[in-house]
Amino acid sequence: MSFLRRQAIVAALTANALRPPRGRRSGLAAFPVGWVFGETAPQMLALTAVDAVTHLTKGRRAGWRAKAGLALAGASALGLSRIVRQSRQAKDGFEDALVQGLGVDYVEQLDEVPSPADLATPWRRLARPFSFADDGVKVIRNLPYSEAGRRGHLDIYLPAGQDAIKDAPVLLQVHGGAWTLGEKEHQGRPLMNRMATKGWVCVAINYRLAPRDPWPAHVVDVKRAIAWVKDNIAEHGGDPDYLVITGGSAGGHLAALAALTPGDPAFQPGFEDADTSVRAAVPFYGVYDLAGSTGLANAIGMRDSFLGPRVMQTTWTDAPEVYEAASPILRITPEAPDFFVIHGELDSLVSVEQARMFVADLRRASRSSVVYAEVPGAQHAFDVFHSIRSAHAVRAVDRYLTWHWNTWRHGLEADSGVEPEEISELDDRVG
Repeated sequence: MSFLRRQAIVAALTANALRPPRGRRSGLAAFPVGWVFGETAPQMLALTAVDAVTHLTKGRRAGWRAKAGLALAGASALGLSRIVRQSRQAKDGFEDALVQGLGVDYVEQLDEVPSPADLATPWRRLARPFSFADDGVKVIRNLPYSEAGRRGHLDIYLPAGQDAIKDAPVLLQVHGGAWTLGEKEHQGRPLMNRMATKGWVCVAINYRLAPRDPWPAHVVDVKRAIAWVKDNIAEHGGDPDYLVITGGSAGGHLAALAALTPGDPAFQPGFEDADTSVRAAVPFYGVYDLAGSTGLANAIGMRDSFLGPRVMQTTWTDAPEVYEAASPILRITPEAPDFFVIHGELDSLVSVEQARMFVADLRRASRSSVVYAEVPGAQHAFDVFHSIRSAHAVRAVDRYLTWHWNTWRHGLEADSGVEPEEISELDDRVG
């Protein structure tokens, strides 16, 4: 492949990462390369520079093709540099979100105030973005929590080097994958590894998938997993009274819905009396409106073109109550647990407006704390592997979880620092 053609491809990928299309079909097509390319911007910038320098050292400077290729390389380098700079600034954005949602004194409940070194860009970690091996973590794999075979298995992540832990906080990870695919081993690894090394017990689950198992099998399984954790996690050193749930995309939807519907008999067939409450929820780029109640084109399009035929296996016209019951934005009550909602500004699969509206409704109705971090320049799934943004997201969630755990175990009130005018600002952004 010629230098010009290579640089044309890089320039197109850079443009897509900087400004992905928002249409349903175009956004779906743009997502995979935009996601990976954007989160590997430092590596792509280095490769672009090496390619340009190599081309120049071979003396190929003359001719319009060489000049056009170098011009494209320069444009790509500028774009990639902007992505890197924006990714590094996510550190400040996450911290601002925590301060806004919890109050400036939230750091008093941390084990220690983060140092500049703790918050620095993890350049060395970027050398192996897809490696999740961690000597500080041991994993117990494929424990059954239901009778669904492989889809009813879970893994437990524990701190290595400790013979026994007791009454440790518990984090439950729900994978994404459009309710139709995904595995417990492939998502949430950076966060689970970090929390396990800090003494948490982390649980990652599989669950039944559509179209073989239509809705509500997915959330029923999440509820079964919560019940299993409460009944069994003490044997692995966890505190059954303290459980936080997290997940991304469809997993973010399921985490939010489970958190908002403790004890709902429609989602707990045969185990209606089980305690399925959680202390807090941390959904990443979740789907909050399955019914299209917000009027957002993104939500309505997903409902009619994908959820109906593939997941719900019934239409909105025939069974609107099914979609409404499955929509976290319609299940908010004053008793909602604490939430830390995270969403990418440039998400081309699930519109960021869904998160903004969900957070605004939470802040209006819930008596619990609500933190919202909107990540500039971030696509869907930005936290799946090691990247600059992923590292800052994991560290921010670490701070949030540590704050929440210490607040809960010390019997303090988890009050939100959000003022009413800030709710209005969120409304204005989607209005």
